[in-house]
Amino acid sequence: MASSSAHATDWWDHLQRMDEVHPLPRIAATAGRALVVLSETYAAAMHRDLAAMATTGAEVMLIGGACDLDGIVRVPANAALRHALGGTRTSLNVRMAASWLEHCTPGHLITPSAQARWKAWADQVARPERYERQSMTDEAVIDFIEQSKGSHPGYSRTRLLRLLRDQGMACEQKRFADLYTATIGPR
Repeated sequence: MASSSAHATDWWDHLQRMDEVHPLPRIAATAGRALVVLSETYAAAMHRDLAAMATTGAEVMLIGGACDLDGIVRVPANAALRHALGGTRTSLNVRMAASWLEHCTPGHLITPSAQARWKAWADQVARPERYERQSMTDEAVIDFIEQSKGSHPGYSRTRLLRLLRDQGMACEQKRFADLYTATIGPR
């Protein structure tokens, strides 16, 4: 996973220079349809290809993404669907895509009736997430990591973050990872 838009763009540009790579617009035009599932970061990195796909006349569905494009039907990531779909926010777009396919008309990726079914379903099951966790200083997070690692030496970084959050404390994932690495070292 890229850590920034620049890294994602570099990754995508590198992939496009590899042998036997088929450009997305050509794949969509050949197949007549494409389901594309992307985070905001990767969609921004692939913007030129997505814009080109939009002009192919193919049926193109984008789950997640960074912005709307004429010629592509987009369903933005929606964390309020996480309760209904399960899992983490990191994999939410993939689960949204699977659910979209369940709402599709057989043989078609995009139809007005599928869009209406999706909207009705999403409106019915959406449950905005609200956390009332207490923020922590870096020092408090480091103390938590040191104490927890001492009492739970086999716990992964991810499991320690879950433990912290289950105790009603707040810490953003990347910040926790950085503090963990500075305290314990790389995984």
